[in-house]
Amino acid sequence: MTAASGPRELGAFLKARRAQLAPDECGLPPTGSTRKVAGLRREEVAQLAAISVDYYTRLEQGRVRASASVLAPLARALRLDDDQQRYLYELAGKADAHPRHRPPPQRVRPAMRRLLDQLTATPAVVLGRRMDVLAWNDAAAALYTDFSAIPPDRRNYVHLLFTDPAVRGMHLRWEHDARDAVAALRMQAAAEAGDPELSRLVGELSVQDADFRTWWAEHRVIATAYGTKHYRHPVVGDLTLDCDTWSSPDDSGQRLMVLTAEPGTPSYDALRILASWTAGRPDANEAGDRARSRGGIDPPRPGRH
Repeated sequence: MTAASGPRELGAFLKARRAQLAPDECGLPPTGSTRKVAGLRREEVAQLAAISVDYYTRLEQGRVRASASVLAPLARALRLDDDQQRYLYELAGKADAHPRHRPPPQRVRPAMRRLLDQLTATPAVVLGRRMDVLAWNDAAAALYTDFSAIPPDRRNYVHLLFTDPAVRGMHLRWEHDARDAVAALRMQAAAEAGDPELSRLVGELSVQDADFRTWWAEHRVIATAYGTKHYRHPVVGDLTLDCDTWSSPDDSGQRLMVLTAEPGTPSYDALRILASWTAGRPDANEAGDRARSRGGIDPPRPGRH
C-alpha cells in the first residue's frame, strides 16, 4: 500500500462499515424520518466517536490521515470486531495501543454468594466489571427493581441509573449519585481500556444521555467505598440509607454493595417492611438460588407497575 492510498483505503472502509450498521444497533434513538441511504449517517458516526463531523467527513474522503487518538473511538462507534479493528489500524499505519480483548464470563464467587444469601433483611448487590449487576438478594430487588426482568446485557448499575425510569426516579439526589457513578465507571475504564463491552456501554450512554456525555468528558474519577443514599420508594416512602461496598480479595473486580439504616429510624422500619415481603415465602433462599441460576430472582416489583 502506498502512502497516498492509505487514507483513501481507510476512508472507503469507514464508509462501507457505516453502511452496514443500523441505528438501533448503536443505541441511537429513532429519528422518525425516512433514511435516503442505508446505515448510519456521517453525523451519527461523528457523534458516537465524539469527533467533529467535518473531521470525520475528511477521513471518509481520504483528505486527512487519522490520528492515533481517534482510532479507538471510531472502532467503538462502528462496532468493529477484532479482525476489523486490526485492519483499521493497519490502514492508518498505527499500532493498536489497547488491543481489544473479551474478558472471561463473570461468575459470582461462592463466598460472595453465601454472604449475599445470608443478608436476608438487608438489600445487597454484587457488582462486577463495568458495574454490572451480577447477583442480588430479595431485599435489593424489592428496593430497586425486578432485576430478573431486565436482559442480562442491560443489567448494569450505571445503565439503569440513566435509562430505567423507575431506578432513576427513586434517587432523590439523582444528579449527585449519577455523577459519582460515572466517575466510578471512569476509574474502572483505566484498567479495562480494551474491554469491548465497556466501550459499547459508554458509547450507548453517550448518545442517549447528554448528562452522561458531559460528565464522562470531565474525566472525574472516584473510588469511594461508602456514602449515603436518599431514595423515594413507591411503597414505603422516603429512605436514607448508608451504602457501603467491599471489594473481593481476588482480582475478579467484584464488589458487594450493602445498604443499611440506623435502628429505630423510619428508614430501618421501611427496610423491615420490604424484607417481610419475602420472609414468609417457603424455601425463599432455595428459590432465590434457582432463580439466580437462571439469571435472576422474582421478588415484588414495586418499580415496574
